[in-house]
Order: sequence, then structure tokens, then C-alpha cells
Amino acid sequence: LKSLEIEEKINKIRWLRRKNPAHFLLSTNDKTIKLWKVAEKTWKVENFNLKEDCGSFRDPTTITTLQVPRVSRSQLSVEASLRRVFANAHTYHINSISVNSDQETYLSADDLRINLWNLEITDQSFNIVDIKPTNMEELTEVITASEFHPSSCNLFVYSSSKGTIRLCDMRAAALCDRHTKLFDEPEDPTNRSFFSEIISSISDVKFSYSGRYMVSRDYLSIKVWDLHMETRPIECYPVHEYLRSKLCSLYENDC
Repeated sequence: LKSLEIEEKINKIRWLRRKNPAHFLLSTNDKTIKLWKVAEKTWKVENFNLKEDCGSFRDPTTITTLQVPRVSRSQLSVEASLRRVFANAHTYHINSISVNSDQETYLSADDLRINLWNLEITDQSFNIVDIKPTNMEELTEVITASEFHPSSCNLFVYSSSKGTIRLCDMRAAALCDRHTKLFDEPEDPTNRSFFSEIISSISDVKFSYSGRYMVSRDYLSIKVWDLHMETRPIECYPVHEYLRSKLCSLYENDC
């Protein structure tokens, strides 16, 4: 949990389902979420009275004739225009956004809270998860990622730095402080080390297209989970296994 100057970067991009020739997407940096329209442009308006075709304005005193603007074909180009700005809802850095299957709402998550937004309302959001303790010294984990279910608009999951994934149902309560399911693999005591908790932190979680499975990524593995089985993943794929013997060096160098 850090308080830093907001960098010029994009943390996440999420596309909305296409409804017309244009595309719409959500992007977020550490604090602000924006809705963009991206469209191909094949027509242009020219022959303005006060404006040159290049965009600069003429001196009104030099205009002696009145002309009618006209529309003409132009070279194909892609134009991105900002449609909405959703801001001032997160105290900590936003780590994930996810569009709901209803295409009307989306969620945004930071280290301690998850907010629910309506795409049409920029100045109001609803807090649906809050894990901030009364005493910050009692904080034991932070939220690392969050994702809506691909077909059930009332379900979403969020992962934590402890390596757990919680499935929540928004029909149960306005504030989802109690999860419906908890996906957590019991740790083998023989493999426990100083780095166990660090490498178990989940960096991202995604649903399969069917919504039956989830994929999570931690420091050294990718795990596939069945939503009907909470006790352990059904598959586990090692990633960067060669780094396991170098964890001490990576930790000392803050990698």
C-alpha cells in the first residue's frame, strides 16, 4: 500500500461487447477509469468558413465570401474519443476492472475495496467488497485481481495476496463481505519456506468462456480451478521453475 504520484500508464483495458460499427473500451490507470469510443473514419467535413482544412482558424477580417461546408471521403483512419471519466472512488491504486455480462455495469478493484459502477453514471459507485480492517496493523492480505462471471451477472471472484480466490454472489447482500465459495489449496508443510506466502500471491484470475472453470496465476504456477471443487485445483502448470532456486537473490534485489 503506497501513496505515490500517479504515473502516466494504463493498468488494464477491457473491451465492451460490440453493438454498432464502433468499439468501446474501458481503461484505467492507478486512480481514474475512462470509457473510450474507437471508430474508423472514412468521411471528413471540409470547406469551412472560419477554419482551414488543416484545423487552424482564419482571421475573420480576411473572409470576403460565404461558402457551404461539404462532406467528402477521406483516407481511412482510426479515431479514439473520450466518452466518460469515472474518478474519485478509490483511495488505493486500481489493479483491475471487469465488465459485467449485462454490459451495463462493471467493477473496479484496488488493494482493499471493490466498487460496482453503472456505465451511464460517472459520479457514483457502490462499494461491494471492503476488507480494510479498523486497525491497519491487522491487515494480513490485499486484493490482487477481480473478475465478473461471463454469464451470471450476479457472480464475481476476487483473488488475494494470500493465494485465495473468493466467489461472491451480489444477490446475497449489498456488501459482499461473506463469500459464497473459497478456493484455496492446502499448503504442503514439507515445502513451506520463508518465500511461501510471497510466491503464492495471485497476480490475475480469469474465467473460462463457459464459466465452469477459472485460471489463476501466481509467481511460479498457473492453476485451473473447477467452480464445483474448492479444495484444490484440477490442474497446475509450473512457470519459471528455474527461478525457485533463485528466490533468495530475487527477494534481496526486490524483483
